[in-house]
Amino acid sequence: MMRTSLLLLYFLLFSLTTFAQDEDLVAREYFKKGEFEKALVLYTKLYSKKGNNRNYLLQLVKTHQQLEQHTEAQQLLEEELSRYPFPPLYIELGYNYALQNDSVSANANYNKAIASIEEKPNFAYALGIAFENLSLLNQAITTYEKAMLFDPELNFNMRLARIYGEKGNIEKMFNSYPEFSEDNESYVNTIKREFSTFISESDENENNVILRKILLKKVQTAPNILWNELLSWLFIQQKDYKKAFIQEKAIFKRQLESPDRIEELANIAYNQKQNDIAKAVFQFIIDNSQDIDDKIRAQYHIINIETKEATPKTYETLNEKYLSLTDHYGRSSRTLELQIAYAHFLAFNYRRTKQAIAFLKESLNLNVSEFQLAQLKLELGDILVLEEKFNEALIYYTQIQRSLKNSTISQLARFKVAKTSYYKGDFKWAESQLKVLKKSTSQLTANDALDLKLLISDNKVVDSLQTALKIYAKADLLAFQNNKEEAINLLSTILKAYKTEIIVPRTLLKQAQLFEEKEAYDKAKDNYILLIRDFKESILIDDALYALAEIYANHLASPEKAKPLYETLLFEHADSIYFVEARKKFRALRGDALN
Repeated sequence: MMRTSLLLLYFLLFSLTTFAQDEDLVAREYFKKGEFEKALVLYTKLYSKKGNNRNYLLQLVKTHQQLEQHTEAQQLLEEELSRYPFPPLYIELGYNYALQNDSVSANANYNKAIASIEEKPNFAYALGIAFENLSLLNQAITTYEKAMLFDPELNFNMRLARIYGEKGNIEKMFNSYPEFSEDNESYVNTIKREFSTFISESDENENNVILRKILLKKVQTAPNILWNELLSWLFIQQKDYKKAFIQEKAIFKRQLESPDRIEELANIAYNQKQNDIAKAVFQFIIDNSQDIDDKIRAQYHIINIETKEATPKTYETLNEKYLSLTDHYGRSSRTLELQIAYAHFLAFNYRRTKQAIAFLKESLNLNVSEFQLAQLKLELGDILVLEEKFNEALIYYTQIQRSLKNSTISQLARFKVAKTSYYKGDFKWAESQLKVLKKSTSQLTANDALDLKLLISDNKVVDSLQTALKIYAKADLLAFQNNKEEAINLLSTILKAYKTEIIVPRTLLKQAQLFEEKEAYDKAKDNYILLIRDFKESILIDDALYALAEIYANHLASPEKAKPLYETLLFEHADSIYFVEARKKFRALRGDALN
Protein backbone atom coordinates (compact mmCIF):
# COMPACT_ATOMS: atom_id res chain seq x y z
CA MET A 1 0.00 0.00 0.00
CA MET A 2 2.84 2.33 0.99
CA ARG A 3 4.65 1.57 -2.29
CA THR A 4 1.48 2.28 -4.30
CA SER A 5 1.04 5.68 -2.57
CA LEU A 6 4.62 6.65 -3.31
CA LEU A 7 4.22 5.70 -6.95
CA LEU A 8 1.00 7.75 -7.17
CA LEU A 9 2.70 10.75 -5.58
CA TYR A 10 5.63 10.41 -7.97
CA PHE A 11 3.24 10.21 -10.93
CA LEU A 12 1.37 13.35 -9.81
CA LEU A 13 4.62 15.30 -9.33
CA PHE A 14 5.91 14.16 -12.72
CA SER A 15 2.59 15.15 -14.35
CA LEU A 16 2.62 18.59 -12.74
CA THR A 17 6.25 19.17 -13.81
CA THR A 18 5.49 18.10 -17.38
CA PHE A 19 2.39 20.31 -17.43
CA ALA A 20 4.42 23.29 -16.19
CA GLN A 21 7.05 22.67 -18.85
CA ASP A 22 4.34 22.55 -21.52
CA GLU A 23 2.87 25.84 -20.25
CA ASP A 24 6.33 27.39 -20.31
CA LEU A 25 6.86 26.39 -23.94
CA VAL A 26 3.43 27.72 -24.94
CA ALA A 27 4.09 31.00 -23.10
CA ARG A 28 7.43 31.42 -24.88
CA GLU A 29 5.76 30.77 -28.23
CA TYR A 30 3.06 33.38 -27.49
CA PHE A 31 5.75 35.89 -26.48
CA LYS A 32 7.78 35.18 -29.60
CA LYS A 33 4.74 35.72 -31.82
CA GLY A 34 3.86 38.99 -30.08
CA GLU A 35 0.69 37.63 -28.46
CA PHE A 36 1.59 39.24 -25.14
CA GLU A 37 -1.86 39.11 -23.48
CA LYS A 38 -1.91 35.31 -23.83
CA ALA A 39 1.71 35.08 -22.66
CA LEU A 40 0.84 37.24 -19.63
CA VAL A 41 -1.89 34.85 -18.48
CA LEU A 42 0.45 31.87 -18.60
CA TYR A 43 3.48 33.58 -17.05
CA THR A 44 1.30 34.96 -14.22
CA LYS A 45 0.07 31.42 -13.55
CA LEU A 46 3.58 29.94 -13.69
CA TYR A 47 5.03 32.64 -11.39
CA SER A 48 2.22 32.18 -8.86
CA LYS A 49 3.01 28.46 -8.71
CA LYS A 50 6.80 28.85 -8.67
CA GLY A 51 7.60 32.24 -7.18
CA ASN A 52 11.14 31.08 -6.43
CA ASN A 53 11.87 30.70 -10.16
CA ARG A 54 13.48 34.01 -11.11
CA ASN A 55 13.23 33.22 -14.85
CA TYR A 56 9.43 33.28 -14.63
CA LEU A 57 9.63 36.62 -12.79
CA LEU A 58 11.81 38.15 -15.51
CA GLN A 59 9.63 36.82 -18.30
CA LEU A 60 6.54 38.18 -16.55
CA VAL A 61 8.26 41.57 -16.17
CA LYS A 62 9.21 41.62 -19.86
CA THR A 63 5.65 40.72 -20.85
CA HIS A 64 4.25 43.60 -18.77
CA GLN A 65 6.80 45.90 -20.39
CA GLN A 66 5.75 44.83 -23.87
CA LEU A 67 2.18 45.74 -22.91
CA GLU A 68 3.49 49.06 -21.48
CA GLN A 69 2.33 48.02 -18.00
CA HIS A 70 5.40 49.48 -16.34
CA THR A 71 3.77 49.99 -12.93
CA GLU A 72 2.93 46.28 -12.67
CA ALA A 73 6.48 45.36 -13.74
CA GLN A 74 7.93 47.74 -11.14
CA GLN A 75 5.75 46.32 -8.40
CA LEU A 76 6.86 42.76 -9.16
CA LEU A 77 10.55 43.72 -9.10
CA GLU A 78 10.28 45.75 -5.89
CA GLU A 79 8.42 42.93 -4.13
CA GLU A 80 11.13 40.46 -5.12
CA LEU A 81 13.90 42.85 -4.02
CA SER A 82 12.22 43.31 -0.65
CA ARG A 83 12.31 39.54 -0.14
CA TYR A 84 15.86 39.08 -1.42
CA PRO A 85 17.95 42.00 -2.73
CA PHE A 86 19.46 40.15 -5.69
CA PRO A 87 21.66 42.87 -7.34
CA PRO A 88 20.87 42.06 -11.04
CA LEU A 89 17.19 42.85 -10.31
CA TYR A 90 18.19 46.50 -9.72
CA ILE A 91 19.29 46.54 -13.36
CA GLU A 92 15.87 45.25 -14.47
CA LEU A 93 14.19 47.86 -12.27
CA GLY A 94 16.44 50.58 -13.69
CA TYR A 95 15.61 49.49 -17.22
CA ASN A 96 11.90 49.61 -16.38
CA TYR A 97 12.38 53.28 -15.38
CA ALA A 98 14.37 53.90 -18.59
CA LEU A 99 11.39 52.63 -20.62
CA GLN A 100 9.39 55.43 -18.98
CA ASN A 101 12.09 57.99 -19.86
CA ASP A 102 13.06 58.38 -16.18
CA SER A 103 16.83 58.32 -16.66
CA VAL A 104 17.57 59.60 -13.13
CA SER A 105 15.81 56.66 -11.45
CA ALA A 106 17.24 54.28 -14.06
CA ASN A 107 20.85 55.33 -13.42
CA ALA A 108 20.30 55.28 -9.65
CA ASN A 109 19.33 51.62 -9.84
CA TYR A 110 22.15 50.77 -12.26
CA ASN A 111 24.63 52.37 -9.86
CA LYS A 112 23.11 50.48 -6.92
CA ALA A 113 23.70 47.22 -8.80
CA ILE A 114 27.29 48.13 -9.65
CA ALA A 115 27.99 49.26 -6.06
CA SER A 116 27.13 45.76 -4.80
CA ILE A 117 30.40 44.55 -6.37
CA GLU A 118 32.39 46.19 -3.57
CA GLU A 119 31.01 43.63 -1.12
CA LYS A 120 30.46 40.73 -3.52
CA PRO A 121 32.74 40.89 -6.61
CA ASN A 122 31.49 37.45 -7.68
CA PHE A 123 28.15 39.01 -8.63
CA ALA A 124 29.98 40.81 -11.46
CA TYR A 125 29.37 38.11 -14.07
CA ALA A 126 25.59 38.04 -13.52
CA LEU A 127 25.48 41.84 -13.45
CA GLY A 128 27.59 42.20 -16.57
CA ILE A 129 25.48 39.72 -18.53
CA ALA A 130 22.30 41.51 -17.40
CA PHE A 131 23.69 44.82 -18.67
CA GLU A 132 24.85 43.22 -21.94
CA ASN A 133 21.43 41.62 -22.53
CA LEU A 134 19.86 45.06 -22.29
CA SER A 135 22.57 46.58 -24.57
CA LEU A 136 23.82 48.72 -21.68
CA LEU A 137 27.43 48.23 -22.76
CA ASN A 138 29.02 51.14 -20.88
CA GLN A 139 27.54 49.89 -17.59
CA ALA A 140 28.73 46.36 -18.42
CA ILE A 141 32.28 47.68 -18.97
CA THR A 142 32.18 49.54 -15.64
CA THR A 143 30.93 46.38 -13.91
CA TYR A 144 33.68 44.12 -15.24
CA GLU A 145 36.47 46.64 -14.69
CA LYS A 146 35.34 47.40 -11.13
CA ALA A 147 35.12 43.69 -10.28
CA MET A 148 38.68 43.05 -11.47
CA LEU A 149 39.85 46.03 -9.43
CA PHE A 150 38.30 44.66 -6.23
CA ASP A 151 39.31 41.05 -6.94
CA PRO A 152 42.46 40.66 -9.11
CA GLU A 153 41.71 36.92 -9.38
CA LEU A 154 38.75 37.67 -11.64
CA ASN A 155 39.38 37.95 -15.37
CA PHE A 156 36.64 39.47 -17.51
CA ASN A 157 38.93 40.58 -20.31
CA MET A 158 37.31 38.22 -22.84
CA ARG A 159 33.90 39.77 -22.23
CA LEU A 160 35.38 43.27 -22.23
CA ALA A 161 37.12 42.57 -25.52
CA ARG A 162 33.86 41.54 -27.19
CA ILE A 163 32.08 44.62 -25.88
CA TYR A 164 34.88 46.88 -27.12
CA GLY A 165 34.63 45.15 -30.49
CA GLU A 166 30.88 45.83 -30.61
CA LYS A 167 31.50 49.47 -29.72
CA GLY A 168 34.20 49.78 -32.39
CA ASN A 169 36.96 50.50 -29.86
CA ILE A 170 39.48 48.29 -31.62
CA GLU A 171 42.56 49.24 -29.60
CA LYS A 172 40.91 48.43 -26.27
CA MET A 173 39.56 45.19 -27.74
CA PHE A 174 43.03 44.15 -28.93
CA ASN A 175 44.44 44.94 -25.47
CA SER A 176 41.76 42.99 -23.62
CA TYR A 177 42.11 39.71 -25.50
CA PRO A 178 45.84 39.27 -24.74
CA GLU A 179 45.21 40.23 -21.10
CA PHE A 180 42.67 37.42 -20.92
CA SER A 181 44.84 34.91 -22.78
CA GLU A 182 47.79 35.48 -20.44
CA ASP A 183 45.85 33.58 -17.75
CA ASN A 184 43.91 31.35 -20.16
CA GLU A 185 46.34 30.11 -22.81
CA SER A 186 43.93 27.40 -23.94
CA TYR A 187 41.83 30.19 -25.48
CA VAL A 188 44.57 31.35 -27.84
CA ASN A 189 42.94 29.83 -30.94
CA THR A 190 39.59 31.39 -29.99
CA ILE A 191 41.31 34.76 -29.70
CA LYS A 192 42.97 34.34 -33.10
CA ARG A 193 39.53 33.71 -34.62
CA GLU A 194 38.23 36.87 -32.95
CA PHE A 195 41.22 38.87 -34.23
CA SER A 196 40.75 37.54 -37.76
CA THR A 197 37.39 39.33 -37.95
CA PHE A 198 39.12 42.69 -37.57
CA ILE A 199 42.37 42.40 -39.52
CA SER A 200 43.22 41.97 -43.20
CA GLU A 201 46.17 40.70 -45.27
CA SER A 202 47.54 44.24 -45.56
CA ASP A 203 50.21 45.25 -43.06
CA GLU A 204 49.10 48.86 -43.64
CA ASN A 205 45.55 48.19 -42.49
CA GLU A 206 44.86 50.40 -39.45
CA ASN A 207 43.72 47.49 -37.29
CA ASN A 208 46.79 45.43 -38.24
CA VAL A 209 49.04 48.33 -37.23
CA ILE A 210 47.27 48.71 -33.85
CA LEU A 211 47.53 44.99 -33.05
CA ARG A 212 51.16 44.81 -34.17
CA LYS A 213 52.15 47.73 -31.90
CA ILE A 214 50.35 46.20 -28.92
CA LEU A 215 52.00 42.80 -29.35
CA LEU A 216 55.48 44.22 -30.02
CA LYS A 217 55.21 46.29 -26.84
CA LYS A 218 54.23 43.19 -24.87
CA VAL A 219 57.16 41.20 -26.32
CA GLN A 220 59.52 43.95 -25.14
CA THR A 221 58.02 44.60 -21.70
CA ALA A 222 56.53 41.28 -20.58
CA PRO A 223 58.43 38.33 -22.09
CA ASN A 224 56.01 35.51 -22.80
CA ILE A 225 56.10 33.19 -25.82
CA LEU A 226 52.34 33.78 -26.10
CA TRP A 227 53.09 37.24 -27.54
CA ASN A 228 55.59 35.74 -30.00
CA GLU A 229 52.97 33.21 -31.06
CA LEU A 230 50.33 35.90 -31.64
CA LEU A 231 52.83 38.09 -33.52
CA SER A 232 53.84 35.15 -35.70
CA TRP A 233 50.17 34.47 -36.42
CA LEU A 234 49.62 38.13 -37.38
CA PHE A 235 52.63 38.14 -39.72
CA ILE A 236 51.39 34.91 -41.35
CA GLN A 237 48.00 36.55 -42.01
CA GLN A 238 49.92 39.38 -43.69
CA LYS A 239 52.00 36.84 -45.67
CA ASP A 240 55.14 38.31 -44.11
CA TYR A 241 56.75 34.94 -43.47
CA LYS A 242 60.21 36.37 -42.86
CA LYS A 243 58.98 38.26 -39.78
CA ALA A 244 56.92 35.27 -38.68
CA PHE A 245 60.12 33.19 -38.87
CA ILE A 246 61.86 35.57 -36.45
CA GLN A 247 59.08 34.99 -33.90
CA GLU A 248 59.05 31.23 -34.46
CA LYS A 249 62.82 31.07 -33.92
CA ALA A 250 62.40 32.92 -30.63
CA ILE A 251 59.72 30.42 -29.54
CA PHE A 252 61.83 27.40 -30.58
CA LYS A 253 64.98 28.64 -28.81
CA ARG A 254 63.07 29.19 -25.57
CA GLN A 255 61.16 25.90 -25.66
CA LEU A 256 63.76 23.67 -27.38
CA GLU A 257 60.99 21.25 -28.32
CA SER A 258 59.75 19.78 -31.60
CA PRO A 259 60.21 22.02 -34.66
CA ASP A 260 56.63 21.24 -35.79
CA ARG A 261 55.57 24.89 -35.63
CA ILE A 262 58.55 26.00 -37.70
CA GLU A 263 57.96 23.22 -40.23
CA GLU A 264 54.33 24.32 -40.54
CA LEU A 265 55.50 27.87 -41.28
CA ALA A 266 57.88 26.57 -43.95
CA ASN A 267 55.05 24.64 -45.61
CA ILE A 268 52.79 27.71 -45.55
CA ALA A 269 55.54 29.83 -47.16
CA TYR A 270 56.13 27.13 -49.79
CA ASN A 271 52.42 26.86 -50.61
CA GLN A 272 52.36 30.64 -51.04
CA LYS A 273 55.30 30.33 -53.46
CA GLN A 274 57.75 32.16 -51.19
CA ASN A 275 60.47 29.61 -51.82
CA ASP A 276 63.44 31.53 -50.45
CA ILE A 277 61.98 31.93 -46.98
CA ALA A 278 60.64 28.34 -47.08
CA LYS A 279 64.15 27.04 -47.80
CA ALA A 280 65.61 29.22 -45.03
CA VAL A 281 63.13 27.82 -42.52
CA PHE A 282 63.78 24.22 -43.56
CA GLN A 283 67.52 24.86 -43.30
CA PHE A 284 67.01 26.14 -39.74
CA ILE A 285 65.38 22.79 -38.90
CA ILE A 286 68.36 20.91 -40.37
CA ASP A 287 70.78 23.04 -38.34
CA ASN A 288 68.90 22.95 -35.05
CA SER A 289 66.85 19.76 -34.74
CA GLN A 290 68.39 16.74 -33.04
CA ASP A 291 65.92 14.38 -34.69
CA ILE A 292 67.20 12.59 -37.81
CA ASP A 293 63.68 12.29 -39.29
CA ASP A 294 63.16 16.05 -38.96
CA LYS A 295 66.43 16.61 -40.81
CA ILE A 296 65.57 14.16 -43.61
CA ARG A 297 62.11 15.69 -44.06
CA ALA A 298 63.58 19.20 -44.23
CA GLN A 299 66.24 18.08 -46.73
CA TYR A 300 63.50 16.51 -48.83
CA HIS A 301 61.50 19.75 -48.88
CA ILE A 302 64.54 21.87 -49.81
CA ILE A 303 65.59 19.66 -52.69
CA ASN A 304 61.98 19.41 -53.84
CA ILE A 305 61.87 23.24 -54.07
CA GLU A 306 65.23 23.28 -55.86
CA THR A 307 63.93 20.70 -58.34
CA LYS A 308 60.94 22.89 -59.17
CA GLU A 309 63.27 25.85 -59.70
CA ALA A 310 65.87 23.88 -61.68
CA THR A 311 66.84 24.45 -65.31
CA PRO A 312 68.71 22.02 -67.61
CA LYS A 313 71.93 23.86 -66.73
CA THR A 314 71.55 22.96 -63.03
CA TYR A 315 70.38 19.35 -63.47
CA GLU A 316 73.84 17.80 -63.06
CA THR A 317 74.50 19.72 -59.83
CA LEU A 318 71.07 18.74 -58.54
CA ASN A 319 71.66 15.10 -59.47
CA GLU A 320 74.87 15.12 -57.43
CA LYS A 321 73.02 16.61 -54.47
CA TYR A 322 70.35 13.88 -54.60
CA LEU A 323 73.07 11.21 -54.67
CA SER A 324 74.92 12.87 -51.82
CA LEU A 325 71.78 12.94 -49.65
CA THR A 326 70.97 9.34 -50.50
CA ASP A 327 74.50 8.27 -49.58
CA HIS A 328 74.46 10.33 -46.36
CA TYR A 329 71.11 9.13 -45.01
CA GLY A 330 71.04 5.72 -46.70
CA ARG A 331 68.27 3.95 -48.58
CA SER A 332 65.67 2.78 -46.09
CA SER A 333 62.03 3.28 -45.22
CA ARG A 334 62.81 6.59 -43.51
CA THR A 335 64.26 8.09 -46.73
CA LEU A 336 61.53 6.75 -49.03
CA GLU A 337 60.13 10.19 -49.95
CA LEU A 338 63.61 11.32 -50.88
CA GLN A 339 64.13 8.26 -53.07
CA ILE A 340 60.82 8.78 -54.88
CA ALA A 341 61.63 12.46 -55.39
CA TYR A 342 64.99 11.52 -56.91
CA ALA A 343 63.42 9.02 -59.31
CA HIS A 344 60.85 11.62 -60.34
CA PHE A 345 63.60 14.16 -60.98
CA LEU A 346 65.58 11.65 -63.05
CA ALA A 347 62.58 10.78 -65.22
CA PHE A 348 60.56 13.98 -65.57
CA ASN A 349 63.37 16.56 -65.46
CA TYR A 350 66.69 14.94 -66.30
CA ARG A 351 65.09 12.57 -68.84
CA ARG A 352 67.02 9.57 -67.56
CA THR A 353 64.01 7.28 -67.34
CA LYS A 354 65.87 3.97 -67.52
CA GLN A 355 68.05 5.04 -64.60
CA ALA A 356 64.94 6.16 -62.67
CA ILE A 357 63.14 2.85 -63.28
CA ALA A 358 66.18 0.83 -62.22
CA PHE A 359 66.59 2.97 -59.09
CA LEU A 360 62.95 2.45 -58.05
CA LYS A 361 63.02 -1.28 -58.76
CA GLU A 362 65.98 -1.55 -56.36
CA SER A 363 63.91 0.30 -53.74
CA LEU A 364 61.11 -2.25 -54.13
CA ASN A 365 63.43 -4.74 -52.36
CA LEU A 366 63.72 -2.60 -49.23
CA ASN A 367 62.03 -3.61 -45.98
CA VAL A 368 59.11 -1.19 -46.16
CA SER A 369 55.41 -1.22 -45.28
CA GLU A 370 52.67 -2.13 -47.76
CA PHE A 371 51.71 1.52 -47.99
CA GLN A 372 55.29 2.61 -48.73
CA LEU A 373 55.58 -0.16 -51.31
CA ALA A 374 52.44 1.21 -52.94
CA GLN A 375 54.01 4.69 -53.05
CA LEU A 376 57.03 3.28 -54.87
CA LYS A 377 54.84 1.40 -57.35
CA LEU A 378 52.71 4.47 -57.97
CA GLU A 379 55.79 6.49 -58.99
CA LEU A 380 57.12 3.59 -61.02
CA GLY A 381 53.83 3.38 -62.87
CA ASP A 382 53.93 7.11 -63.61
CA ILE A 383 57.44 6.84 -65.07
CA LEU A 384 56.35 3.90 -67.23
CA VAL A 385 53.44 6.01 -68.52
CA LEU A 386 55.97 8.74 -69.27
CA GLU A 387 57.78 6.16 -71.40
CA GLU A 388 54.41 5.09 -72.88
CA LYS A 389 54.90 1.60 -71.51
CA PHE A 390 51.24 1.55 -70.64
CA ASN A 391 50.69 -2.15 -70.05
CA GLU A 392 53.59 -2.42 -67.59
CA ALA A 393 52.35 0.68 -65.77
CA LEU A 394 48.88 -0.86 -65.48
CA ILE A 395 50.39 -3.92 -63.79
CA TYR A 396 51.86 -1.81 -60.97
CA TYR A 397 48.70 0.27 -60.52
CA THR A 398 46.59 -2.89 -60.36
CA GLN A 399 48.92 -4.44 -57.76
CA ILE A 400 48.30 -1.42 -55.51
CA GLN A 401 44.54 -1.83 -55.88
CA ARG A 402 44.72 -5.46 -54.85
CA SER A 403 47.10 -5.05 -51.92
CA LEU A 404 45.42 -2.03 -50.28
CA LYS A 405 41.75 -2.36 -51.18
CA ASN A 406 39.50 0.67 -50.49
CA SER A 407 42.39 2.82 -49.25
CA THR A 408 42.98 6.34 -50.58
CA ILE A 409 46.12 5.25 -52.43
CA SER A 410 44.19 2.32 -53.94
CA GLN A 411 41.58 4.75 -55.27
CA LEU A 412 44.35 6.93 -56.68
CA ALA A 413 45.84 3.85 -58.38
CA ARG A 414 42.43 3.03 -59.90
CA PHE A 415 42.21 6.59 -61.21
CA LYS A 416 45.65 6.18 -62.77
CA VAL A 417 44.46 2.96 -64.41
CA ALA A 418 41.59 4.94 -65.93
CA LYS A 419 43.89 7.81 -66.95
CA THR A 420 46.39 5.40 -68.55
CA SER A 421 43.59 3.70 -70.50
CA TYR A 422 42.42 7.15 -71.58
CA TYR A 423 45.94 8.02 -72.79
CA LYS A 424 45.91 4.76 -74.80
CA GLY A 425 42.59 5.71 -76.38
CA ASP A 426 40.72 2.91 -74.59
CA PHE A 427 37.93 5.24 -73.49
CA LYS A 428 35.39 2.50 -72.74
CA TRP A 429 37.59 0.79 -70.13
CA ALA A 430 38.62 4.16 -68.70
CA GLU A 431 34.97 5.14 -68.27
CA SER A 432 34.11 1.89 -66.49
CA GLN A 433 36.87 2.55 -63.92
CA LEU A 434 35.76 6.14 -63.46
CA LYS A 435 32.18 5.13 -62.68
CA VAL A 436 33.47 3.22 -59.65
CA LEU A 437 35.60 6.17 -58.54
CA LYS A 438 32.70 8.61 -58.51
CA LYS A 439 31.92 7.25 -55.04
CA SER A 440 35.52 7.55 -53.89
CA THR A 441 36.09 8.52 -50.27
CA SER A 442 38.95 10.73 -51.41
CA GLN A 443 37.26 13.93 -52.57
CA LEU A 444 40.19 14.90 -54.78
CA THR A 445 40.17 11.53 -56.55
CA ALA A 446 36.37 11.65 -56.85
CA ASN A 447 36.49 15.13 -58.41
CA ASP A 448 39.24 14.19 -60.86
CA ALA A 449 37.36 11.01 -61.77
CA LEU A 450 34.14 12.91 -62.40
CA ASP A 451 35.96 15.49 -64.51
CA LEU A 452 37.58 12.85 -66.72
CA LYS A 453 34.34 10.85 -66.98
CA LEU A 454 32.44 13.94 -68.18
CA LEU A 455 35.16 14.61 -70.75
CA ILE A 456 34.82 11.10 -72.17
CA SER A 457 31.03 10.70 -71.97
CA ASP A 458 30.21 14.18 -73.34
CA ASN A 459 32.42 13.73 -76.37
CA LYS A 460 31.25 10.15 -76.97
CA VAL A 461 27.74 11.48 -77.58
CA VAL A 462 28.68 14.12 -80.18
CA ASP A 463 31.55 12.29 -81.92
CA SER A 464 31.11 8.54 -82.44
CA LEU A 465 34.67 8.22 -83.77
CA GLN A 466 36.00 10.32 -80.88
CA THR A 467 38.57 11.89 -83.18
CA ALA A 468 38.86 15.15 -81.25
CA LEU A 469 39.01 13.33 -77.92
CA LYS A 470 41.91 11.17 -79.16
CA ILE A 471 43.84 14.31 -80.12
CA TYR A 472 43.01 15.87 -76.74
CA ALA A 473 44.14 12.73 -74.89
CA LYS A 474 47.42 12.77 -76.79
CA ALA A 475 47.93 16.43 -75.87
CA ASP A 476 47.11 15.59 -72.25
CA LEU A 477 49.77 12.86 -72.33
CA LEU A 478 52.31 15.28 -73.78
CA ALA A 479 51.56 17.70 -70.95
CA PHE A 480 52.06 14.87 -68.44
CA GLN A 481 55.37 14.09 -70.13
CA ASN A 482 56.39 17.73 -69.60
CA ASN A 483 56.32 18.43 -73.36
CA LYS A 484 54.27 21.58 -72.93
CA GLU A 485 55.01 23.23 -76.27
CA GLU A 486 54.05 20.11 -78.24
CA ALA A 487 50.87 19.79 -76.17
CA ILE A 488 49.94 23.42 -76.85
CA ASN A 489 50.45 22.99 -80.59
CA LEU A 490 48.37 19.81 -80.69
CA LEU A 491 45.53 21.51 -78.79
CA SER A 492 45.61 24.29 -81.38
CA THR A 493 44.69 21.75 -84.08
CA ILE A 494 41.48 21.00 -82.16
CA LEU A 495 40.64 24.69 -81.91
CA LYS A 496 41.12 25.12 -85.66
CA ALA A 497 39.15 22.06 -86.73
CA TYR A 498 36.32 22.03 -84.15
CA LYS A 499 34.95 25.54 -83.68
CA THR A 500 31.79 24.80 -81.72
CA GLU A 501 32.20 21.23 -80.44
CA ILE A 502 31.77 20.44 -76.75
CA ILE A 503 35.49 19.73 -76.47
CA VAL A 504 36.44 23.31 -77.41
CA PRO A 505 35.94 24.99 -73.98
CA ARG A 506 37.91 22.22 -72.32
CA THR A 507 40.67 22.62 -74.94
CA LEU A 508 40.76 26.38 -74.34
CA LEU A 509 41.05 25.79 -70.60
CA LYS A 510 43.76 23.13 -70.88
CA GLN A 511 45.81 25.21 -73.30
CA ALA A 512 45.45 28.29 -71.09
CA GLN A 513 46.71 26.33 -68.09
CA LEU A 514 49.75 25.23 -70.10
CA PHE A 515 50.35 28.83 -71.18
CA GLU A 516 50.32 29.80 -67.50
CA GLU A 517 52.87 27.10 -66.67
CA LYS A 518 55.11 28.62 -69.36
CA GLU A 519 54.37 32.12 -67.92
CA ALA A 520 52.75 33.19 -71.22
CA TYR A 521 50.05 35.06 -69.34
CA ASP A 522 48.76 37.17 -72.24
CA LYS A 523 48.08 34.05 -74.30
CA ALA A 524 46.39 32.36 -71.33
CA LYS A 525 44.27 35.49 -70.83
CA ASP A 526 43.06 35.37 -74.44
CA ASN A 527 41.96 31.74 -74.06
CA TYR A 528 40.03 32.44 -70.87
CA ILE A 529 38.30 35.45 -72.46
CA LEU A 530 37.22 33.31 -75.44
CA LEU A 531 35.86 30.60 -73.15
CA ILE A 532 33.88 33.12 -71.07
CA ARG A 533 32.56 34.97 -74.13
CA ASP A 534 31.63 32.08 -76.41
CA PHE A 535 30.74 29.26 -73.98
CA LYS A 536 28.61 30.89 -71.29
CA GLU A 537 26.76 27.63 -70.50
CA SER A 538 29.92 25.55 -70.09
CA ILE A 539 30.50 23.88 -66.72
CA LEU A 540 34.05 25.24 -66.95
CA ILE A 541 32.98 28.88 -66.86
CA ASP A 542 33.82 29.33 -63.16
CA ASP A 543 37.30 27.85 -63.74
CA ALA A 544 37.88 30.41 -66.49
CA LEU A 545 36.50 33.34 -64.46
CA TYR A 546 38.69 32.58 -61.45
CA ALA A 547 41.82 31.86 -63.50
CA LEU A 548 41.41 35.07 -65.52
CA ALA A 549 40.88 37.10 -62.35
CA GLU A 550 44.04 35.61 -60.86
CA ILE A 551 46.05 36.48 -63.96
CA TYR A 552 44.86 40.10 -63.88
CA ALA A 553 45.48 40.40 -60.14
CA ASN A 554 48.82 38.61 -59.87
CA HIS A 555 50.56 38.73 -63.26
CA LEU A 556 49.21 41.54 -65.44
CA ALA A 557 48.97 44.22 -62.72
CA SER A 558 45.32 44.91 -63.54
CA PRO A 559 43.41 44.37 -60.29
CA GLU A 560 40.60 46.63 -61.52
CA LYS A 561 39.90 44.03 -64.23
CA ALA A 562 40.03 41.18 -61.71
CA LYS A 563 37.40 42.69 -59.43
CA PRO A 564 34.32 42.28 -61.71
CA LEU A 565 35.37 38.69 -62.47
CA TYR A 566 35.46 37.78 -58.77
CA GLU A 567 32.12 39.55 -58.39
CA THR A 568 30.57 37.52 -61.21
CA LEU A 569 31.72 34.33 -59.49
CA LEU A 570 30.07 35.45 -56.25
CA PHE A 571 26.71 36.40 -57.70
CA GLU A 572 26.33 33.94 -60.55
CA HIS A 573 28.30 30.88 -59.39
CA ALA A 574 27.64 30.55 -55.66
CA ASP A 575 28.18 26.78 -55.84
CA SER A 576 31.67 27.10 -57.32
CA ILE A 577 34.66 25.62 -55.50
CA TYR A 578 36.29 29.05 -55.95
CA PHE A 579 33.51 30.90 -54.11
CA VAL A 580 35.27 31.34 -50.74
CA GLU A 581 38.58 32.49 -52.23
CA ALA A 582 36.80 34.75 -54.73
CA ARG A 583 34.85 36.41 -51.93
CA LYS A 584 37.99 37.06 -49.90
CA LYS A 585 39.86 38.49 -52.88
CA PHE A 586 36.92 40.55 -54.06
CA ARG A 587 36.60 42.15 -50.62
CA ALA A 588 40.34 42.88 -50.54
CA LEU A 589 40.18 44.58 -53.96
CA ARG A 590 37.09 46.51 -52.90
CA GLY A 591 39.08 47.84 -49.97
CA ASP A 592 37.06 46.35 -47.13
CA ALA A 593 38.72 47.04 -43.80
CA LEU A 594 37.72 43.67 -42.41
CA ASN A 595 37.90 40.13 -43.72
